This record gives sequence, structure tokens and C-alpha cells, in this order.
Amino acid sequence: MEDSGNRLFVGNMPFRMTRDELYDLFAQAGAVVSVHIPTDRESGRPRGFGFVEMEDPAAIDQAVQMFNGYSVGGRALVVNQARPRESRPQY
Repeated sequence: MEDSGNRLFVGNMPFRMTRDELYDLFAQAGAVVSVHIPTDRESGRPRGFGFVEMEDPAAIDQAVQMFNGYSVGGRALVVNQARPRESRPQY
């Protein structure tokens, strides 16, 4: 079983939100290890969600409490612990 560990899923992000903005926001809850905002393969534009890896497991709970439902750019963020990626069938 793959462990998602200290990773958070951040959904419903404004499409304009940058990695630095996401980093700075979550740094308020604790030390951030990394930030990843997936982009669309074709357009290169952000897909409206991202992942934040926190250094301390306690910061995960803190970040969820602080930012789940937090309004950024008129959108309420959805923040929860990231689940391991499910394998997709190959066609």
C-alpha cells in the first residue's frame, strides 16, 4: 500500500493561483516541503487543484482546519489528506 503521508489535496483552486501563493498560504499552518499544481497536457493551464506536502504530520490537521472552506479568489478551497493515486486501466 502506497502511503500518501504528509500530502494534502487542495481542490477548487482559482485557476490563477500560483505555486508561490499556494506555498505561502499553507506555510501559515507549518513547514511546507513541496507544492505541485498539475497542468493540462494540451493547454498547459492549471487544472484547478494541487498538492501540498507538509514537513510535520501535525501541520496536516492544522492546514485542513485552517483552509478547508477558506475563500481564495471567490472560491472555497477543498482541503483534505491526499489519497494514494489509484492505478488507471491501460487501454
